[in-house]
Amino acid sequence: MKKNAEYLAKLREVMKEENVDCVIISGTDPHQSELPPMHWRGREWLTGFASENGTNGTAVVLADKAYVWTDSRYFIQATDQLRDTGFEMMKEDGPEAVDLVDWVTEHVNAGQTVAIDGMTFSISQAQRIQQELSDNNIKFNDHFNPFDKIWSDRPSRPKNKLFVHDEKIVGETVESKMSRLMTEVKGELANAVMLSALDDIAWATNVRTAGDIAFSPIFVAYLYVDDSKRILFIDQEKISKEVADHLAKYNIEVKPYDSVLEFVKSLPKETRLLIDPEKTSRGLYDNIGCTPVFGGANVAKLKSVKNDTMLQNVHTAMLKDGVALTRFFMMVEKEYPTGTLTEVELGKRLRALRLADPSCVDESFSPILGWNAHGAIVHYEANEQTDVPVTGDGLLLVDSGGQYTYGTTDITRTIGLGTPTAEEIHDYTLVLKGHIALARAIFPKGTRGGQLDALARQFLWNEGKAYYHGTGHGVGFFINCHEGPQSIRLNDVPTPLEPGMITSDEPGIYIEGKYGIRIENLIATRYLETTDFGDFYNFETLTLFPYDARLIERAILTKEEIDWINTYHARVLTELSPLLAPEEQKWLAEKCATI
Repeated sequence: MKKNAEYLAKLREVMKEENVDCVIISGTDPHQSELPPMHWRGREWLTGFASENGTNGTAVVLADKAYVWTDSRYFIQATDQLRDTGFEMMKEDGPEAVDLVDWVTEHVNAGQTVAIDGMTFSISQAQRIQQELSDNNIKFNDHFNPFDKIWSDRPSRPKNKLFVHDEKIVGETVESKMSRLMTEVKGELANAVMLSALDDIAWATNVRTAGDIAFSPIFVAYLYVDDSKRILFIDQEKISKEVADHLAKYNIEVKPYDSVLEFVKSLPKETRLLIDPEKTSRGLYDNIGCTPVFGGANVAKLKSVKNDTMLQNVHTAMLKDGVALTRFFMMVEKEYPTGTLTEVELGKRLRALRLADPSCVDESFSPILGWNAHGAIVHYEANEQTDVPVTGDGLLLVDSGGQYTYGTTDITRTIGLGTPTAEEIHDYTLVLKGHIALARAIFPKGTRGGQLDALARQFLWNEGKAYYHGTGHGVGFFINCHEGPQSIRLNDVPTPLEPGMITSDEPGIYIEGKYGIRIENLIATRYLETTDFGDFYNFETLTLFPYDARLIERAILTKEEIDWINTYHARVLTELSPLLAPEEQKWLAEKCATI
């Protein structure tokens, strides 16, 4: 058995001491971060289902059973990593999905106690759990935090120094953002707001850091704003003189991170505090002494709509990214015949090429480099245990991105090495057709991502094939690679797509044990025209790098699809060539040749 079985036994001892019959453990932190700092990665430490890039999962532990719920991106990885840990995997999506809360209510008896750490569950999550438990006469404890007792070498909170994000690049001052923020707050019948989500706080303050959250230049803090006060709750060690001066310029007071609960407890009753129930922890909510107002959708949208300066700078980031990718894939093709390349080595090379540009602070996530069968693991992460040589015939899936001060990038390309099979070529082309269909979409104002999602899936569905991850996620501006509230996915998200929003366009197909194919560009919603039927929008493709023409089955493409590819490739060549050396220009010209 792995060491995780020992951790599980320790947890059960604490559960017994505190009369807890079942504990539900989230994979996040008090800020509902997608990728929390190591200090809050207790679920990963406990279960062994973990990676540098984070994993999505929720653990459930009873006296004699232990499970981890996760989504289809991680089924293969979780099955492997949970072996001999005392935990088993449960599927939270797909045709065999099991609802976690329903399962808990069926396996815990009336009168028993289910516990969570309220600081690591959102208000909405905790309320749903509490309601269903109450309906089944099961007790609920939202103050159970066992990790300080059982995790002896638990990492401390991150203490990385902050820096100011140049407002010339951002295109908006903090004062302007605070004014717009309070306008939205008052529009929701509140007079103050507490921001818990770390990307919201980084956006509002024009401040960043490196190291608090892996691959995201955001920092651990809370931010309170009303008409007379602006308070940043943060560990003082993180504040440099540059940042202290910046915050003082905008009248932002600094208070200790740990004082936030006492602060919300002491707010006057007449304070109507806007909090987002999806982003605010149950633990913070339990301490609020004033009148809470649930909302925040319009606040989140402020960050998601990029201004013209941001969009221009994202284009600069895409040029830099295209140069790095050109050099990377040239290297892959040149060295592949030697048989010396491995997935881990490729990841190191790609990181070095991106970070060679001084404006690239970090990758935007741990790159996914999957050769053949590993490409079928949607969120595969190569390491010393899983690493394989890139030799023989097959497909290499490379999903990667960079955190440039000019913007965040995220791109996936799948390339063929050696001799691709007819099946690989056909599936690649089906994915490409869906990718193009979404990129070419024209839609009226008010359209939501879920209404466009089938455009990317239709060609796979026509042949009885499918993928179950989202087709597109929102992307931040030198913040998080994954950003809401907009998305393009099977389940409907109520936020309409608006001009200035950036999303990914990334359909795929995954054949377990054989190969994975995903093609991804970033696209920006933009205004197209006004007709008698209202305003219409379309997408601008932001990413600049060619597709693998050797994997395209031209016979199943329409003329419009072929024209779109050729136009895109011509643009890639025109924009990247001036930044490349002659040998690189020649290579790129071959990849962008008319099909």
